Amino acid sequence: MDFNDLDDYCIETTQSEPELLIELVEKTYSDMGYPNKLSGKTIGRTLKLLAKIAQPKRALEIGMFTGYSALSIAEGMPSDGELICCETNPRAIEFAQSYFDRSEYGSKIKAIFGPALDTIKSLEGQFDFVFIDADKRNYLNYYEAVLPLVRSGGLIIIDNSLWQGRVLDPIENSDIAVNQVNRLIAKDLRVENVHLNVRDGLNIVVKH
Repeated sequence: MDFNDLDDYCIETTQSEPELLIELVEKTYSDMGYPNKLSGKTIGRTLKLLAKIAQPKRALEIGMFTGYSALSIAEGMPSDGELICCETNPRAIEFAQSYFDRSEYGSKIKAIFGPALDTIKSLEGQFDFVFIDADKRNYLNYYEAVLPLVRSGGLIIIDNSLWQGRVLDPIENSDIAVNQVNRLIAKDLRVENVHLNVRDGLNIVVKH
């Protein structure tokens, strides 16, 4: 059995994303560097579904890139929901905003330029839903920074939590940081979690 074939099967048997997101993916691959940063269909539809179940009024995304995951989350949020996105690449923000402006869900999204840890310090109030998908070296820092801002029962979702398998033998700083946050969460009495082997790993955390 080829696990890549199973991944393809799961993608094939997951309902399709909106046409605008399909176009966004194609344009990201043709116009932007590092298009593999995109969350992809399986993760995107998972985020949309989790947001639809949780109905977060206020959400935070750390690492927006070209807006695929942001639009996926916003799609599942209530009509009066707000999604704040942290991004350090001004070209990615401009690219993403062009799709937000065309989407019926885009008015829910506010992109903030600058280092996410600085942005998080400036935010007030609680969040219902947080998606972490930025530089891996700061994963532990992001987790600790957002946890106090998440309400009881709120979700924290960490993407690339398997980090292409490098968590099994962490050597680089990014490998070590992703492994550290996974190990911490598994023992963290402030939360409960399930760590899923979906695409490149998805760690789903609920705050007590």
